[in-house]
Amino acid sequence: MREIVTAIDVAAAPEIVWKILTDFGSYPEWNPFIPEIVGAAVEGTRLAVRIEPPGGKAMTFRPTILRVAHPRELRWLGRLLLPGLFDGEHLFQIEETAYGGARLHHREQFSGLLVPLFLNTMSGPTRKGFEAMNNALKKRAEGRAS
Repeated sequence: MREIVTAIDVAAAPEIVWKILTDFGSYPEWNPFIPEIVGAAVEGTRLAVRIEPPGGKAMTFRPTILRVAHPRELRWLGRLLLPGLFDGEHLFQIEETAYGGARLHHREQFSGLLVPLFLNTMSGPTRKGFEAMNNALKKRAEGRAS
């Protein structure tokens, strides 16, 4: 299994971060990495997620939401064709910090037979996409908190 892990501190309450993260309809307004999600943040729901990694190829995939734990965790699983070929479990976790803000953990765990073939070429653009999304979410959340 391979993993991309990022985190960012946000000077806004976890509830604000959660509302932004789960308001999929507003993603085109602020999210440079995931400009579109069609669906609802409900466990068992299939989404249509469009990603546009910087320097990478845009794509749309249809993950299933595995967990929605308001206001702490959102997790989905996407697959390429069949289970076990190239699976990606995407995870957002929000924790409250000592100063009343939030820390957003944003990561994806990859598994499957094709991971060694694709991960090296996609991990750089994907990490940059995560970081761009994290920074955009921080800016939006802190604008609402002030």
